[in-house]
This record gives sequence, structure tokens and C-alpha cells, in this order.
Amino acid sequence: MKFSELPTPCFVVDEALIEKNLKILKGVSKRTGCKIVLAQKAFSMYKMYPLIGEYLDGATASGLFEARLGFEEMGKENHVFSPAYREDEIDEIITLCDHIIFNSFSQAEKYKGKVLEAGKKAGLRINPEYSTQVDHAIYDPCAVGSRFGVTLEHFKAELLDGISGLHFHTLCQQNSDDLEATLNVIEAKFGPWLSQLEWINFGGGHHITREDYDLALLEKCIHRMQDQYGLEVYLEPGEAVALNAGYLVTTVLDIQENGMSIAILDTSAACHMPDVLEMPYRPPLFGSGEVGEKAHMYRLGGNTCLAGDVIGDYSFDQPLKIGDRLVFGDMAIYSMVKTNTFNGMALPSIAIQDKDGDCYLVRQFDYLDFKTRLG
Repeated sequence: MKFSELPTPCFVVDEALIEKNLKILKGVSKRTGCKIVLAQKAFSMYKMYPLIGEYLDGATASGLFEARLGFEEMGKENHVFSPAYREDEIDEIITLCDHIIFNSFSQAEKYKGKVLEAGKKAGLRINPEYSTQVDHAIYDPCAVGSRFGVTLEHFKAELLDGISGLHFHTLCQQNSDDLEATLNVIEAKFGPWLSQLEWINFGGGHHITREDYDLALLEKCIHRMQDQYGLEVYLEPGEAVALNAGYLVTTVLDIQENGMSIAILDTSAACHMPDVLEMPYRPPLFGSGEVGEKAHMYRLGGNTCLAGDVIGDYSFDQPLKIGDRLVFGDMAIYSMVKTNTFNGMALPSIAIQDKDGDCYLVRQFDYLDFKTRLG
């Protein structure tokens, strides 16, 4: 079907734009010899995994279900990190994953024997205690009191036996200058042990496919770990795989006046794009402008009972009308994996736009998807 014929609300993933991002990532791995795996927490639309698998080395998971998805649908290297593993899940996780990364020495001591016996690699997450977050404190794993990773104070070199690599994840939507600064701290704090290891994982949060991203500096950072310590380098971007490669199509249901014009949409910030409220941020909207930029200003709100279910304020060249279709950009990452059915809101349909511009529906949700979640 044509884009204009899609039901709303609907997530649309653009295959050509996904592949454009993948080619950039593949270029990094080709030039440096590093391995890049998909962080499924940001994008787990497995219908795209055959394409992603053509370019990347595998996937990484945050727990059992993602680990199983990566194993079944990607079929390449499969990594996992969790703040703590459940005893009733760890055996299955080990069968599914090649790298099992622990958040603490106590978790490593409890389970690494099983990992090594299965012929898999055990890793440890470290916390350099070096915050590079400015705008998004909720996503800062190096904040005081963070539950992520082992700090230098609690690092026990005598327990490294069986640990083949270190993992750190300190970035969120950042450029490679923050990676370089973080590596400086990691070398200063954990450098004495790096040459004893086989690999290092730079985690995610690298906006590698953003237009202003400094690829040369990223590659310099990768070579630095390879040349100085003989380490195999892994990166696990999520956003970079599907950055600016998806849309959320929605319809104007009603227009109200209350000190300003308010358009009620058939989508919801709370249900369909929760990062708008969590980050918070104002998602891009095609054909719109900033407040005061264009002649007609509207507040766009969701169709739930939550008073704060507001997507943002936008201006338009022409007045909005009931029935108008609006298209939000950069909606493939995180929004799709975080949707919920609060208020009984139906989940958005999911579609793919292929390289020829044709769209086809992958999934539509109905009442039973809402009902059976809690029954």
C-alpha cells in the first residue's frame, strides 16, 4: 500500500534508511576490525534482523527474552548484560549467549563457573565514575549511587580469573569526544589489567550514524585499545542502527480551544512515545515549525486521561483540520519497544516501507492484545 493508505496510529520503518545506517556501521568495522552488535533494547523489530545481520556481527540483550530473540532471529554472536541474573533463567541464558557480562564480582563468582564450563565468555561491567551526561540525568550510569558496574574502589583483581573482558556503557546519544574522554579515565583507573584480557566492550550510546559524528576519532579510540593492549573491541549501538529511520503516523481527532489551540491525536505520548515524557524531549514533526515560527500554533495532545499526555507545541503554515495526518520522525528507536496500553489504548500498527517506497503492514493489534496482557 501507499504511505498515505496506512492505518493510524502506525509505526513505519524505512528499510532504505536502516540500510544507510548499517553501511556506515559496517564501514567502521571494516576499517578497524572491531565488532558491532545491535542493542535490542533500542530496536528489536526482528523482521529487520535478516537485513541487519548482513552488516552487523550479532546482537546484545538485557535479559532472557531479548537473548532468545537475538539467538532465534539474528543467529550470530549473542551477548547479554543484566544488573543481576535470575537463578531460574541463567542456565538458558548461557545456552543462548556467547558473552555473559556480569554487573558485580558477586554475580561473576556465582555464575562464571557455569559460563566457562559451557565454553562461553564471561565479562565484567566496570563503572569509571566519569559522567559525560549533561541533559539526561536519568540515563547517566556514572551518577553517584548508580547500580551499574564495578567502581575502582570495589575492583578485585584477584577475582579476574575466568573473566576475559570488560564492558562499560556510559554514553547516551553522544559523539566520540565523550568516548575518548571516558577511555582516558578507564586507562587511568583500570589500565593495569587491560593487557591481561581478551576483549573490551564500549557499550552503546554512540550516535555513529548522526551527520556530525566524528568517525575518525571513534576509529582512533578503537585502534588505541587494539594496539596498546591487544584487545578485541566491541561496540553495541542501538539508536545508531535505526536513527532517523522510522516514523509514527497519526490522525487529528479533534481540535479544542483553551487559551491556545489544542489538537487531540489518535496517538499518545504516554502510551506510544513515552521517552517524550521521560527524557523529556520534543519529537520532530514533518511540515511543522518551532513555537512562533509559523502562522498557526497548536499543542498536540494524546487521547488518554493523563493531563500531562502532551507531545509538544508546534506551528504550521496552515490551520490543522480534523482528519489531517501528521508524521513524527525518528520513531523507530526506543518508542517502539516502550509502548504500553494504558487507558486501553491500542498499540500502533507496525509497517515497513521498502526500498521502492511501497509499504506493507507487519502487525496490527486488537482488543485481545490488551486483554490478554493482564489476564
